[in-house]
Amino acid sequence: MPRIQAFEFEDFPWFPAFIRNYMTDFLQFLANASDFFKPVVPVIEKALAHSKTNTIVDLASGGGGGLVRLSKYLVASHPDLKIVLTDFYPNLDAFRHITEKRPCFRYVEDPVNALAVPRDLVGLRTQFLSFHHFAPIQARQILQNAVDNGSPIGIFEAQERSLPSLLAMFVSPITVLITTPFIRPFRAGRIIFTYLVPLVPLFIWWDGIVSALRTYSVDEMQALVDGVRGQETYAWEIKRVKSGPGVVLYLVGWKK
Repeated sequence: MPRIQAFEFEDFPWFPAFIRNYMTDFLQFLANASDFFKPVVPVIEKALAHSKTNTIVDLASGGGGGLVRLSKYLVASHPDLKIVLTDFYPNLDAFRHITEKRPCFRYVEDPVNALAVPRDLVGLRTQFLSFHHFAPIQARQILQNAVDNGSPIGIFEAQERSLPSLLAMFVSPITVLITTPFIRPFRAGRIIFTYLVPLVPLFIWWDGIVSALRTYSVDEMQALVDGVRGQETYAWEIKRVKSGPGVVLYLVGWKK
């Protein structure tokens, strides 16, 4: 099916920050509880090795993405690993909660634009569950910014434009209702806006469906790479890998 550049509520600057945080907390919890991104551990390790870095700079981190669970595997082979969480709308409560429990994590308090990453943030740039938010011109700019700065980059998506992904998004409110009591840090507001005033399940339902509809396919990610100036100076790997009942789409690149 064709890609649709529809809107997600959490992208709007006027969207209430606390609701956005509850939503990204849910996504972080689900990604880590399901260990969904485990199949791409070798991919990340390969990118770290080729780029000779021990630092991951995570862009558009939301509530921490899938890196909390992945850090357990990555630290085993990279004991000096550092992971820096960043976002244009940083979920600071989630960032603080993660860094308190995982010594390899750091975070940036100020907003960080994935289209123009500050030069002092050096390392393997990653994006989990966020690349689809960007229209093609912006998505290409993210890749271009990485190439211009000689930074390795890894893009990882946990959905695709397919009937199974869409069906999973349609039932996502049920998952929200089941998992909310287990999400940390505990927030009374999360309970209120999930069960009493069910805004969180509603917005996750809408944004989830839209996420699937505007996720880039492997061919579309390749086309984005082909439009990047200097892309021939990088080694690229763009694939689709099975993870449980779903798939992970990924794009990684590092300087040759």
